[in-house]
Amino acid sequence: MSDNNNQKAFDKFRNSGHDISIAAFTRRRFLQAGIVGLAIPILGMPISPYLNVSDPNTNQRDFSVCLTPDTILDNPGLLKIIASAGVNRVWLATFCYGYWPWSIDDIKKAHHKILSSGLMSSSLTLSLGHPGDALGAKDDKKFQLTPPLHWPRSVDIDGDIYSGTNVSAVATKENSYALKSLRDIGFQKCILDDDFRLARGPGLIGGNYDILSQNAFIKMGGYAATKWEQLLDDVRNRRLSSLLRSWVNWQCDQLTESFRIQQKAFDADLGLMVMYLGAEKAGIRLADYKDVSMRVGEFYFSDESLSSPKGWTDELFSVLFHRRFVSADRAWSETTSFPANAVSTANMAAKLVVSTIADVRHTTFMSGFSPLPEKYWAILTPAIANQKKLHQAIAGHRPRGPFKHFWGEASRFVGQDKPFSLWLSLGVPFEVITDLNSGNNGWVFLSNEDCGEVANNDRLSRLIARPDAISKTEVVIQREHEDLSALWKWRQSIIKEIQDLDVPYVVEESPCICAWYPSAGCVIIWNLSNETRKLTLNYKSIVRTESFLALEAIKVMI
Repeated sequence: MSDNNNQKAFDKFRNSGHDISIAAFTRRRFLQAGIVGLAIPILGMPISPYLNVSDPNTNQRDFSVCLTPDTILDNPGLLKIIASAGVNRVWLATFCYGYWPWSIDDIKKAHHKILSSGLMSSSLTLSLGHPGDALGAKDDKKFQLTPPLHWPRSVDIDGDIYSGTNVSAVATKENSYALKSLRDIGFQKCILDDDFRLARGPGLIGGNYDILSQNAFIKMGGYAATKWEQLLDDVRNRRLSSLLRSWVNWQCDQLTESFRIQQKAFDADLGLMVMYLGAEKAGIRLADYKDVSMRVGEFYFSDESLSSPKGWTDELFSVLFHRRFVSADRAWSETTSFPANAVSTANMAAKLVVSTIADVRHTTFMSGFSPLPEKYWAILTPAIANQKKLHQAIAGHRPRGPFKHFWGEASRFVGQDKPFSLWLSLGVPFEVITDLNSGNNGWVFLSNEDCGEVANNDRLSRLIARPDAISKTEVVIQREHEDLSALWKWRQSIIKEIQDLDVPYVVEESPCICAWYPSAGCVIIWNLSNETRKLTLNYKSIVRTESFLALEAIKVMI
């Protein structure tokens, strides 16, 4: 089918009914809008995991890359290059928020070419559209940067209109129609890009603040009309009120509903990509997606943003948070350079360590709609082999330690997504906790928003927050600046306590990650310096010194 015929078929489908924002639908009207030829699941049903996909052994680390059909068809040698590097799957970009930028014929040709090259072929769709040119496609005349005009636009809290990240009945309907077409082509796995969300970016409390949504929300909750202004005030002041909780959960209900309808249409393994620290305030109730593939959120896609340890610790922090909600075998990375050459080969290789430490079994290389430069693969080939070997040692094991990673409800519902993460680089082992009372004999590091929600002190761990974090109670919360000079001084003040806990730690005051897996009998030390370093591991008075290249990770058996 040609591009024109393909789009004509879609236009005919679009004109089959009248569609407006999901927010304006009653439950009955939303279900009646339907998807042609599809049975619609009921809200509250568990998302089906669909296990009919022939994947490799998920106990092993594997690697994939996202490419467009024209990249594959115009570069006949590329698939051989990436396969030789250790990649075993291609995510093929297909349907994009109401458009088919590539013809169905080209998608089929690229799909079959991938398969004939001995690689697995999966689909990637952009379901709602990114706000702005997040794909590097502004110079591509055939590529539209915004959804079609008949898709509803969103209104932000200040009354400004924008396109993208708006879930509506028409968007759900057309995405479902596209997914059914992709399933007919033969795709058994598809993932929705991280435009499947209701916030324009990290740190924003999402949703559509237009009049239709206002009326629907007031009616849904049985609220007085005056509650709308109160909600807006709560959102602007990031006040975690019961009204704001209701608004956020309502957004989550709509996005989950859309996902379940699309999943039913695809009738195979449908997953989603979650943006950096993506959670409820972006419409993503992570617990709703625990049984599907999830691409965990990373944020920094250029060398400039990864020039200091803070960039690396933020990346790791977000991935560790998302791993609370997805099993290792269903977790996929977003190992991205954008634009395609914005991250050096050295930093792209270092990005792989994030997935290793967090036990993310599947790595996905992404670079917008332009492929990584071919020369990158010569450097990535040994890095892929090294991380596969390193990952085998800790797969299925959890990091443990006295430093506690915590990202609480306040951060997820109203936070600015500015984690206190630099403590990860202090060379002390850590673990992820889900509530403040689940950690003991250690130190919990709080975001500013979580600091404000601490209500009691019946825990054994000590609480650490930045000086500008406001606490609403008299709970003792120690204040430390998030810079290395201050944190090294603080670490020195507690080093005797760390030693008494009989945990491994790195002696030198040089930024590094110390991930301890006691059940595997090993530690992974990751040098976060851009220079060669000698680092010494101290464990029960036994010391071992290793030489690390810049950004190198090494396994130490203990």
